[in-house]
Amino acid sequence: MNDKMNDKVIKQGACSNCSSSDANTLYEDGHWYCFSCNTYTPPERKQMNNNNNNNVTPAPIRGVVKTNFTEGHTEALHDRRINKETCSKFNVAVRKDNDNNITQHIYKYYDSNNSHVASKVRNTKEKEFWAEGSISTAGLFGQNLFAARGKFVTITEGEIDCMSAYQMMGAKWACVSVKTGAAGAVRDCKASYEYLNKFETIIICFDNDEPGRAAASKVAQLFEPNKCKIMRMDYKDANEYTQRGESKKFLDAWWDADVYTPAGIINLKSLQSSLYEEQKNDTCLYPWQALNDKTYGMRTGELVTFTAGAGMGKSSVTRELMHHILTATNSNIGVLALEENIKKTAFNIMSVEAGARLYIKEIRDQHTREQLKKWEDATIGTGRFYAFDHFGSIHNDEILNRVQYMAKALDCKWIILDHLSILVSGQEGDDERKSIDILMTKLRSLVEQTGVGLLLVSHLRRPTGDIGHENGREVTLSHLRGSASIAHLSDCVIALERNQQAHDSMTANTTMLRILKNRYTGDTGAAGNLLYDRATGRLKELKDNKLDDTNQFDVH
Repeated sequence: MNDKMNDKVIKQGACSNCSSSDANTLYEDGHWYCFSCNTYTPPERKQMNNNNNNNVTPAPIRGVVKTNFTEGHTEALHDRRINKETCSKFNVAVRKDNDNNITQHIYKYYDSNNSHVASKVRNTKEKEFWAEGSISTAGLFGQNLFAARGKFVTITEGEIDCMSAYQMMGAKWACVSVKTGAAGAVRDCKASYEYLNKFETIIICFDNDEPGRAAASKVAQLFEPNKCKIMRMDYKDANEYTQRGESKKFLDAWWDADVYTPAGIINLKSLQSSLYEEQKNDTCLYPWQALNDKTYGMRTGELVTFTAGAGMGKSSVTRELMHHILTATNSNIGVLALEENIKKTAFNIMSVEAGARLYIKEIRDQHTREQLKKWEDATIGTGRFYAFDHFGSIHNDEILNRVQYMAKALDCKWIILDHLSILVSGQEGDDERKSIDILMTKLRSLVEQTGVGLLLVSHLRRPTGDIGHENGREVTLSHLRGSASIAHLSDCVIALERNQQAHDSMTANTTMLRILKNRYTGDTGAAGNLLYDRATGRLKELKDNKLDDTNQFDVH
C-alpha cells in the first residue's frame, strides 16, 4: 500500500468511482483512498492552527465535479507511441510542468447525454491515478465516440490500451475501455450492457495476466453464446504491441480471437496442430513384463491403485515398485508410508537393492558396514528419494499438503501413498465412504494439477461367503473397501491375489496380479504371477508357473 495511506484516518464515506458506501477513506493529510476499487485522490490542502493541531480541509468526495477537471490540452503521448490524431479522437489531454514535461494524462468520461462528467487523471511519474468528477455516472471510456451499432466493438482494460487498439486497427472499429480495470470489469460492462449488446461481436482485449484472463471470462458470460471473443496475446497488453511497433501481430491476434466457450468445452478442431505431438507425461515400465503387456507401463499424470487383503504381498510389491522407479528413471520419488517410520522405508528400498531383508535387524547385522554403505549409496544416497516422517494421528489435509509439496517443491515425478485405508480408519459405513469420496476427489485433483504419477495402496473389504481373500478368492472392483470413488477416479486398479492357505509352498508364496480397471488400453484380467523369495525378500516374475531364468528361490 502507498505510504501516503499510513496517516491517521479522519473519516470514511461513499466512493463515486465504485459506488461503495463506506470504503472511501479520508486521511490526516487530506488524501482519500478507496479500499474497494483502489482509487487514490491526492490531498487538496492542509492547514495548521496555532496549537499545531491539524485542521484538515478534506478533499471532496468523488462524485462532486471539480471546477478544473477539464483543464489540459491535447498532444501526442510519445512515451506510449499514441499519436495526436488518436488522442484528439478520444479527447485525451495532458498537463505539463514549467519545464514543458508532461506530468499528467487526463482521460475524459461522458454520460449517456454526451456530457463530460468526469476525468481520470494519471501522474506519469508516480504512476498514480484518481478520478475527478462523477465517474459513477459515466459510461465506458470512448463510449460517447461510437454509435451502438456495427460489426465489432473491442473492450480493453485501460484507456491507453483502448487508444492503442484503435490506432493499430487503423481507426476502423469501435474501441472502449472499462473504468476500473479488471476488478470492476464485470460491473462496468453490466452498466453498459445495452450499449455493448447492440454490436454483432464483442472482442475482449484484457491484460495477459491472471486477473485479466479471469475478468475476460466473467465479462463474456454476461452475453449470449457466440457473442464474445477473447484475444490471446503474446504481450502483456495492447499498448505493448504499439510500443514494439507490432501492429500486424496485434491485428492477427485480434482476428484470431477465440469465441468464448465455458471452461472445459473445446472445439476439437483446435487439436489438429498438436494432435500427434508426444504427450509430456513420463512413462516408466513396471518391473514385470506381463503387467506391461496389458498397461504399457505407468505414466505421470495418472492415479494407479494397488489393492489387496491382508498378507497378499502389498508391502513386497510396494518395495519393488519404489526401487524400480528410483533405479530405472532419473526422477525424484516420494513415499508416504503411513504404517512405518522413515528408517523402515529406507531399509525397505535398500533390501531390494541388496537382495536381502535388511528391514529385519538380525539379517542386517549379518552384513558389514561397507556392504550396507554400498546399498545406501545406490538408493537413499542418490538424493532423489523423499519420505514422509510423521508422528501420531494424520489428518487428510496434511497428507494432501505433503503430496502437493513433494510434487511441486521437490519435483517428485512419482509418489507412493501407502495406504488409503489408514486415513479413514475408525470410521464406519457412510462416514468412511464420504471421507474416501472427498479424499479421492482431492487426490485426483492433485494429480491433474501437478502431473505427478500417484501410486495408491488400498485395502479390500471382507467378502461375503466362506472363501476369503487369504484363500485366493478372485478380487473384483466391488471388493474395494469404502467407496466406489476409488475405482471411478483411478486410471488403473490392480489387485493382488494369493492363496496363503495352499499346501504347497510355491502356491502359498505366489501372488497373482489382476487388472480390474485399465483406462489407458482397456485390457483387464490376469497379468502375471510373482513368486516371493523368503531368503531375499524379492519378487520374481513367473512364466507359465516357472521361473523365467535359472535363479532358484528358497520358498520354505
